[in-house]
Amino acid sequence: MTSAANKKIRIGVQLQPQHAEYKAIRRAASEAEDLGVDIVFNWDHFYPLYGEPEGLHYECWTMLGAWAESTSRVEIGALVTCNSYRNPELLADMARTVDNISDGRLILGIGSGWFEKDYDEYGYEFGTAGGRLDNLAEALPRIESRLGKLNPQPVRDIPVLIGGGGEKKTLRLVAKHADIWHGFGDPEVVERKVKILDQHCADVGRDPKEIERSVAVEGEPEELGPKLLELGVSLFTVATGGPDYNLDKLRSWIAWRDKQQS
Repeated sequence: MTSAANKKIRIGVQLQPQHAEYKAIRRAASEAEDLGVDIVFNWDHFYPLYGEPEGLHYECWTMLGAWAESTSRVEIGALVTCNSYRNPELLADMARTVDNISDGRLILGIGSGWFEKDYDEYGYEFGTAGGRLDNLAEALPRIESRLGKLNPQPVRDIPVLIGGGGEKKTLRLVAKHADIWHGFGDPEVVERKVKILDQHCADVGRDPKEIERSVAVEGEPEELGPKLLELGVSLFTVATGGPDYNLDKLRSWIAWRDKQQS
């Protein structure tokens, strides 16, 4: 099993773009950067996932373009982009553009999509979970190809983050295409997923150490952090939503990171 013992511990925050005015979201992104967070994520939905279903909400990628200007150090990205919502070549161009605006700080987070209301309200075909994963598998090489053709090129090789825990399809796509895998669950669930990911890496001839492991965390860092580190996780992401964007949990995880690496 891959160990994170020699990997840099990183902390991310997902600022869920719901139930808040944009100025509050921008302020939270700036505060998180000042606190020392490594990555600031949003998400790619058109409606709130929690609370009032018709509440305040903003679009993902236009926000990332604004963050590229309003932040200066942190990496930025979607956790995660829904592959279904944009043509793969267009998404590659959007990613390249945000990467250039941010001077090489974009992470291209992507997944197959799942929130049916988004699809219904915006006129996308929802289909099946398997079909959406097949579409993602077809899109990833197209994104990679278009990134190689664009002028100007991205500032760096944009890291690709794939989110999800599907053991047959999603984790195999991670093994083939991703620089970062993002998953969910307690250490027992994560242990199973990373073992399966390692096997997929072996099957496609990839060194699993090339893939950074990221997990969404809700618990206390002193209890949860060491268990996940043992499983090869090195990126820990805290989520918070509007209207207030409480960053207390984020502060705890940043302090834990700094203590581990001091």
